Amino acid sequence: MSKPFPATLAIRLADNDPDDPGHDDPGRGDPGRETGTVTKTRVKPARPALYKVILLNDDYTPQEFVIWLLEAVFKKGREEATRIMLHVHQTGVGICGVYTFEVAETKVAQVLELARRNEHPLQCIMEKD
Repeated sequence: MSKPFPATLAIRLADNDPDDPGHDDPGRGDPGRETGTVTKTRVKPARPALYKVILLNDDYTPQEFVIWLLEAVFKKGREEATRIMLHVHQTGVGICGVYTFEVAETKVAQVLELARRNEHPLQCIMEKD
């Protein structure tokens, strides 16, 4: 959660009386003039929520296709793609990456579309991190 931080600004509290000798010059006029401080609170925007993109194992999608997919969609190197693929194969699930909502949603759609076009039942989901 973001914390607000105060910003201060000094202002004159007297009215704008044209007959006031200090009307045009804030530094002149009645020395008993009231001044005050106004505190304005600014809130830093919260960081966007992150989502894990997760591949689900199946017994039909070739391992080479999964490696290719990880390289193409998630920009993983061959070694990392192979490691993720083996993890998915052995445990049933594997995290491909962590992204903002829109990016994660796009990656899931790309995986599902590529799997469908290549006639593989590979499934991909996203979960809040």
